[in-house]
Amino acid sequence: MHNAVPTPRPARRIAFFGGSFDPPHRGHLAIAHAAQRALALDRVLFAPVGTQPLKPEGSSASFAQRVAMTQLAIADDQDFAVSLVDAPSASGRPNYTIDTLAQLHAELGPETELFCLMGMDSFLNLPLWHRAAALPFAATLVVAARPGESLDAAMSHLPDGLTAETSTLPASTLHGIAVLQYTLRNTHGQRAPLYLLPSLYVEISATEIRSLLLGGGASEKRLKTLVPPAVADYLKEHGLYQ
Repeated sequence: MHNAVPTPRPARRIAFFGGSFDPPHRGHLAIAHAAQRALALDRVLFAPVGTQPLKPEGSSASFAQRVAMTQLAIADDQDFAVSLVDAPSASGRPNYTIDTLAQLHAELGPETELFCLMGMDSFLNLPLWHRAAALPFAATLVVAARPGESLDAAMSHLPDGLTAETSTLPASTLHGIAVLQYTLRNTHGQRAPLYLLPSLYVEISATEIRSLLLGGGASEKRLKTLVPPAVADYLKEHGLYQ
């Protein structure tokens, strides 16, 4: 009797979405939804960071609180999940995205196509990241931008060892989301795609939300325009950022 040959699992498209999520807000959700639709992502992993190397002062809320708020923020979307892959390390070592992506590759397996989702502000700081030139080859970068923001100017500030071929094509529209594709190249001649979502308009920041709460200027109605209702309730219940 011959052994049955297992049916290969289809490749999955998974996006890592790291950040402080201090607190998670509607802007984060809008970016994740846009990336999911435009790139046909099977899952977006929201990964609150334990210790962000570029923010030595740390986060205002604890890691456990940020995880709890993120779980509340995404509870209504079955294609979003919270990942603890960027949890604080026992050694106290900062969380470096290049190491986190390597861990995800090991956990998810070779059949998974991995993306790394970030905002334009994070992309502009990319030269400061640990082993930044290796990041586009660890996961396909997806950069969310506001209208009028272009990667063309940012390309002059790429990490050492990377060059870019700017898009000569107009933005294509996939599932109602505009997408521009660029190509990054390293000194070894390797190429990696980079996707820009150029039409997102999300004027919300976690800093703004914390400032509103600290100053007592965030009414319940106003707060729920910035964060999902369950997150607003959590902030109120725990008195965060006040």
